[in-house]
Parts: sequence; C-alpha cells; structure tokens
Amino acid sequence: MNRRDFCKHNLLVGMGVLAGFEKVGGVSASSEAGSYYEEPAKRLPVRKFEVVVAGGGTAGVVAAVAAARQGAKTMLIERKGYTGGTVTEGGTALHSFYNLWKAFPGVKKRKVVRGIPEEIIERLARVGGTTGYPEMSRGYDFDSVCTAIDTELYKLVTFEMLDEAGVFVAVNTLLTGAIMEGPRVKGVITESRSGREAIYAKSFVDCTAYGDLAAYAGADYTEPNDHPVANSVGIGNVSMERYYEFIKKHDAVGEYCEGVRSGKEGQIVRLSGHLAKLPSEFAAEANKIGMSTVTTTVHDNYLMFIKLNLKLPVSPTDRDEVAKAELELRKRMYRAVELFRKYVPGCEKAFMARTSPSLCIRRGRQITCDYDISHEDVIGGRHFDDDVVVYGFHDMAPRLQIRDGGTYGIPYRALRVKGIENLLVAGMMITSDHRAHMSTRNTVSCMGQGQAAGTAAALCAARNRGTRELPYAELREVLEKRGVYFES
Repeated sequence: MNRRDFCKHNLLVGMGVLAGFEKVGGVSASSEAGSYYEEPAKRLPVRKFEVVVAGGGTAGVVAAVAAARQGAKTMLIERKGYTGGTVTEGGTALHSFYNLWKAFPGVKKRKVVRGIPEEIIERLARVGGTTGYPEMSRGYDFDSVCTAIDTELYKLVTFEMLDEAGVFVAVNTLLTGAIMEGPRVKGVITESRSGREAIYAKSFVDCTAYGDLAAYAGADYTEPNDHPVANSVGIGNVSMERYYEFIKKHDAVGEYCEGVRSGKEGQIVRLSGHLAKLPSEFAAEANKIGMSTVTTTVHDNYLMFIKLNLKLPVSPTDRDEVAKAELELRKRMYRAVELFRKYVPGCEKAFMARTSPSLCIRRGRQITCDYDISHEDVIGGRHFDDDVVVYGFHDMAPRLQIRDGGTYGIPYRALRVKGIENLLVAGMMITSDHRAHMSTRNTVSCMGQGQAAGTAAALCAARNRGTRELPYAELREVLEKRGVYFES
C-alpha cells in the first residue's frame, strides 16, 4: 500500500466507513465474503492535551516524562498494560551509556547519555534492579560496560516516574487513527474497553516503534524488513557459573562481565560464547532456532534473556505473517530451554520463567524525516549544529566502530517528520541506512531521542509553534539544564 492509499483507507476507518481492509502491507485482507460493512458514523468524546506521546516503550516513557516536566499537559498512549517496551522485552542489556573507550587505549571514558535515562538507572539501583555500569572484562570491543536491568522493576520505576511527572497514562489503549488539518495533526483516535475517543493536542511524538502515528498522519515511509524479529525467554533454575564453566571448557568465552547480582559484588552478570567452538550438536540446534548465547542477569539462578531470532519474508506490519511468527518463536523458546537442560551442566531442571507478550522488532516502518542519518555520519563521529543526542555505541562492533572511541550526534532535524508540521518521531523509526540504524535503534539511543523529542514537543506546544519554528538554541538550553550531555 502506498502513502496515498494508506491515508485514504485510514481516513475511511476514522470516519467509520470501513471495517474490512482493501490491502494492508501488500496482503489482501478483505472480509470473507469479499464485501464491506459500512459502520455507522459515531460522535466520539474528546479529550484535550498539549502533548500526546504514542507508545510507552523505550523512547516513549522518556519523551512523556520530559514533556510533562517541561510543564506540558501530556498524555501517553500504550497498547500494553505496562511501560518499558523493548528494554523489558528484547534483551539483553542496555547499550550504551558510555563511549567505547576500552577498545581504544588512551581514549577518555565518558558517560555520554545522561538526563532522564541516567535517572532511570539511578532509581533502579536504589531498588536492586540493575547492575549499574560495571566494566566488561572480555568483549569490551563491543561495549565497554554492561547495564543489565530487572525487567519487572523497570516497568514499575518508569510507571512511577510518569505518575510523579503528572502524565496522563492510557495503557491498554490502541491508537487507531489520526485527525489531520492540512499538514498538521489535530488529534488521534484511540480505542479501549472504555470506548473510542478523539484526543486533541498541539504537539505529537510517535514512539510506537512501528511508526503507526506517522503512517496514520500520512507521512512518507518505507518498510525495509532488514532485520529479524525476536522473542526472548527468561530461564529459571539455572546457574551463571555453571553456564560459564560449560563455555570455558570449550575455550569459547566471548563476552564476560562481573558486577552486582542479588546484592553481591563480583558476580557474573553478562556472558556469551562463540557458538562455533561449542559442541556441534548444541551449536547446530542453536543455529536452527536462531538462538544467541549471550545473556545477562541481576539475579542468582536466572538467565534474564536468551534471545531467539526469526527472519520474516515480509514486514512485521503484516498481521498474518506475524501470527505465524509468534507461534514459531514460542516453539523456539521451548527448544532453547530444552537445549540448556540437555547440554549445560547445572541446568537440568531449567524452566521457562518469562517471555515477552509479543515478538519484538528491530525495525517496522522507517519514517522519512528532514534529515536521514548516514553510515558515514555514525562511524565518522560526525556532530551537527543541531545535535540533541550524543551516542557512542554500534551494534555491529567490533567490525564497525565509531572513530577513535568517540561519539556522533543525532540532529533535531532527524526527528522531525517530513511534511508534517507538529509531529516528531523517536526510536527505531529513524535512519534509512541499515548500518547506521544498527546504532541509532539501540535502547539507550532511543531513550536519548525520547528526551529530546518530548522536550521539543512541550516547547512547541507552549508557544504554539510547529516543530520547524522552534529555535534550536532554545531547545539546546533546556536540554542542557535537564542534564543532557553534549560533546564540546
């Protein structure tokens, strides 16, 4: 479906004209009889806010807190019953608050993502929900630190921060459409067990990961389908030490980090093995089910994340293909636990302790913004005259690293949706270049983008400005006051 057809379809849905679909994501999805049902028009109750953030995940939580702390009356819309998104579901650690200094002898260690993301980790530390920032002993050419988190405490802490900031949090609520006035978003349509509502606001931030709001608003986008989807399983009744012994026995240790686990210092909190060096039967089955050997934990007897990957033939916006993938990934999670029981001593009574409620994506729609960050921008350590995020991690390290263990900037214009006056995006929806996206999509980058986008949205709403009318100097001043780090 092209942009024009998508917009026409969703306008009809918003008007109550269509209940079936002409074509979504390239797959026919008309009703069984091949006809359509004309839904009666309905008057929707209206709520009014200054800023609406769609999606309460990695970027959305930070965006909503930032907007509310800036004084904006803010609503957060989240389809699940909790906050956190990929941070709580995707695994395995938060990458990364620091530059990659350990891989470059002589390079200064710097915490380059601060502000609200740093505050979340501080609050988690107070309740025993994170390893903090212990340095990697092995594998530090990938990341210099390991910031693992307790997924359930992350949900609690972020929800509390939203409540304290005064955000109106609408969980268990679906975003189903956009109300447009020319190139401006006037409002969004939501659906919940309380019924359908129209939500009006002055500024909007799309943090849905899939780019749902931007697509409903008629933004240009592509669907690259250039990453596998995944689900991760938490495995209980296991031992990190025994898993380490299993990997070490085969001279296969990859990443290794010690930190605080169950309140004790000096415990293994991150570990991975080189699959090619592990027993051939184990390796063959792990490859077959797309299993990564890397895991992190903050608790004894628990592997927080074992990730299973699956490449879809089409974009993860395709409902029917995703349904098949959900089943396949759950089969793979079961087989992963069986693999640990069979091959890893000390894991004979392992069990599935946690799964994500739905598969996780690394990219859905890529939204066209005013600037498209390139691979060269990232690895070259380029900074811009409108930087709003400084970042120093690349998921393809050590093969691809940011020059000299430095950082690059994400410019404000890379978050502004092209052709729409009052809509920003934050998270994995920016950057068309696959290699650049392997950096910008990571959790801590998304958190930093969220603070920038939420702050900008609040400033625009307060002054009745579009996103392009906001002076960068004004945005920069506020971000610095709120603890955001910028390279000098």
